[in-house]
Amino acid sequence: MTMEKTFDAAEAEARIAALWEEAGAFKAGANASRDDTFCIMIPPPNVTGSLHMGHAFNNTLQDILVRWHRMRGFDTLWQPGQDHAGIATQMVVERELAKEGKSRRDFTREDFIRKVWEWKAQSGGTIVNQLKRLGASCDWSRNAFTMSGAEGAPAGEEGNFHDAVIKVFVDLYNKGLIYRGQRLVNWDPHFETAISDLEVENVEVDGHMWHFKYPLAGGATYEYVERDADGTVTLRETRDYISIATTRPETMLGDGAVAVHPDDERYKPIVGMLCEIPVGPKEHRRLIPIIADEYPDPNFGSGAVKITGAHDFNDYAVARRHGIPLYNLMDTRARMRTDGLSYEESAAIAKAIAEGRTDPDTVDITQINLVPEELRGLDRYEARQKVIEAINAEGLAVTYLHREIDPETKAEHLERRPLVEDKKIMQPFGDRSKVVIEPFLTDQWFVDTSKIVGPALDAVRNGTVRILPESGEKTYYHWLENIEPWCISRQLWWGHQIPVWYDAEGNQYCAATEAEAIAMAGGKALRRDPDVLDTWFSSGLWPIGTLGWPEDTPELRKYFPTDVLITGQDILFFWVARMMMMQLAVVGEVPFHTVYLHGLVRDAKGKKMSKSLGNVIDPLEIIDEFGADALRFTNAAMASLGGVLKLDTQRITGYRNFTTKLWNATRFAEMNGVFAEDVPMPGATPPDARATVNRWIIGETARTLAAVNEAFETFRFNDAANALYAFVWGKVCDWYVEFAKPLFDGDDAAETRATMRWVLDQCFILLHPIMPFITEELWGLTGTRAKLCVHADWPTYGLDVADAAADREMSWVINLIETVRSTRMQMRVPVGLKLPMLVIDADEAARNAYARNAVLIERLARLDGLHPAPALPRGALAVAVEGATYALPLGDVIDIAAETARLSKALEKLQKEIGGLQGRLGNPRFIENAAEEVVEEARATLAEKSDEASRLAEVIGKLESMA
Repeated sequence: MTMEKTFDAAEAEARIAALWEEAGAFKAGANASRDDTFCIMIPPPNVTGSLHMGHAFNNTLQDILVRWHRMRGFDTLWQPGQDHAGIATQMVVERELAKEGKSRRDFTREDFIRKVWEWKAQSGGTIVNQLKRLGASCDWSRNAFTMSGAEGAPAGEEGNFHDAVIKVFVDLYNKGLIYRGQRLVNWDPHFETAISDLEVENVEVDGHMWHFKYPLAGGATYEYVERDADGTVTLRETRDYISIATTRPETMLGDGAVAVHPDDERYKPIVGMLCEIPVGPKEHRRLIPIIADEYPDPNFGSGAVKITGAHDFNDYAVARRHGIPLYNLMDTRARMRTDGLSYEESAAIAKAIAEGRTDPDTVDITQINLVPEELRGLDRYEARQKVIEAINAEGLAVTYLHREIDPETKAEHLERRPLVEDKKIMQPFGDRSKVVIEPFLTDQWFVDTSKIVGPALDAVRNGTVRILPESGEKTYYHWLENIEPWCISRQLWWGHQIPVWYDAEGNQYCAATEAEAIAMAGGKALRRDPDVLDTWFSSGLWPIGTLGWPEDTPELRKYFPTDVLITGQDILFFWVARMMMMQLAVVGEVPFHTVYLHGLVRDAKGKKMSKSLGNVIDPLEIIDEFGADALRFTNAAMASLGGVLKLDTQRITGYRNFTTKLWNATRFAEMNGVFAEDVPMPGATPPDARATVNRWIIGETARTLAAVNEAFETFRFNDAANALYAFVWGKVCDWYVEFAKPLFDGDDAAETRATMRWVLDQCFILLHPIMPFITEELWGLTGTRAKLCVHADWPTYGLDVADAAADREMSWVINLIETVRSTRMQMRVPVGLKLPMLVIDADEAARNAYARNAVLIERLARLDGLHPAPALPRGALAVAVEGATYALPLGDVIDIAAETARLSKALEKLQKEIGGLQGRLGNPRFIENAAEEVVEEARATLAEKSDEASRLAEVIGKLESMA
């Protein structure tokens, strides 16, 4: 079959993907020839998701390892699947309903869940098809879903993942490791549910800092003194208040204390005293204690911090340390509460607690509503404005003296105004709702992680599990050594519903089914907890759940524990650590032995991709334009362990050219009879070769195989890509193809064809894990094969097939040719002009090497024979290589004086540009104020121009020596 002139990736990729699927090429155990297993679990993308660059990068690396092990005969499983993505999926379906003028509340829970399943059947497989376009060789027949087998699941969604999730909840509950309690959580007021930290986007926004006075109780005063760094007094005054600054005045209503640092001399006289919250009806004004705690920063603001434990995570920690009550001010929509006791009753109880007259443990804190009647039911931001207005009206804002000049009379006008600072603040937003997240005190279900974290820490400490890069271990230890209870409940309808039922008295019955719960309750009428489990809880069981646990399946026995987990470093805690804890708690075994963590894929300048910046790169568009292989090779090439992942479309273009180079080299071989019937099909070992060139390329192939094996073993995908690129393009397509041309017409023609056929086969095999489509296509076009390239046997020959003498000789030849070519280019010798080569001196090895390879050298270096010369003549440029000195006579070819002048002028201009860049980079203000990417670009430009200047100076030196 005659090859086409070019590789049509768009046509070939779809056809080859269908070929693989039809052949069952990716099924668990396909091509297995040994007992060793290799298993990777795909980090399950959301069922709502579509392929983005993070997915493309992550799955490329997984696929490389899977294909490599499969070709080596391992019994391989790459387990695919999707996460049910509770909040994301519910949002998508609710948005679809909104188009019809309906909401979730128009349906029963069961009917709404049915709608979600309908959506999943129509649109939930999008990302699977996109992963197939990337070439992901998962066992798609085993595609898993974290809601399979759940109540109401339609036909086709059978499975036992839901059973596994429920069983684990019940078991952990019965062991006392899961409980219901009240803690502060991230609350999304739009979806009215708790969310995880990973679903919170912290965004810098324009904000304000208001400064208010909290009067001391009973009109008490103290001497307030400020000092500079040398201890000199800069301010001394008598105060009857303590000043605080806040970005959220509406939460002052729920303050439980004011905290100062224990070493802050300004406030030591008043620690332990009470102060008054400057808002609310005057006759019921609340008093709160002034406490000492390490949390406040004496150098920030006034050094005093209001403690609102129910509406701030830092305040919550302080409140817990000091036994300060937590007063919730808002409802689930982030509006000021309307329930509970009246403000008068609530304020009286809170005051009694603050004064020590009432034990807070004897009071139902949830009934205390410290929102004044006139603010109840208002949105939090409406309430904020009214609180500010009330404090200002009472004269309890900290003020400053504002000076203003009348433009007409030039008279000076002084006025005291409330102190409000314009300030950039970090504000948490729901990543899907896009509303400001509220720290919210609510009853939720928690895993007591402190009781199950130990084995997960020990597994990494003792080396059972290793985390790459090693810097990830430090983060892992920090998180797990300071672990908090894990909030696992969500106030949604889509998800695994909590398997707990309540009777009329509020007693809990935890069971796998309602029937079991009723039996436990002695036949009482029960109501089920409406919450569902956090998706991280179910995905924490991904390794065992996808393999059929709790059933004792053959897959579970064969592939668990799995081998490698490849995932983003941002979910080391949210998913990786939780899988470690869950698997160890449930089955007493680690889920994997190696964790490979990678960073975020950024644009070419290192910026995070975002729609607002307009720098988002769509992998499907890249595949459409450049082909999947070019994208995959780019991903591998930038995957340095722990490095920054910068995706540059120019780089992708370069690797598409790489596929073209391989195609053209194979086509050249075809046109020169390399794949003719009389040329033997390649075997597992190299062919016998006599010609130096052929022995050399066989050795280069062996070295590349060793380098690729070592790179894959150590997860240095970039090293593998670089080794393959240098070999296939540099050694095979450039040098060997050119060296072979004269050999095809000589005595070594048959040997050279056999060697080239073998070498190209090795290229296809070694490249296949990274570039599967073009290699599968070329594999099929270059002979009748016993099996597909995806199942080709990975080479096992070693470095013993290399010939040291051939390697030395061809390295010498290549060095000579490259040196001559470089000299010709630097001196701007016309490309087609053949030059005589003068030999000044040469030892025996050099003379023999030149003689044996004269045809190759003179053809590729554009030389007109070798001519002895007693010394370096005027106008000739020396070309030195090991064991010999040659020279190129250029006096009659180029104008040495004109070239020297031209290059000197260019160097002078370049040196001025370098000086300017050095000046900018040497300016501390530029380094401090310029954007990071601007500074980085200036450094890169300086390095580039400095290299260019060095090359110019070298050429000028050569010209001057010739003159």
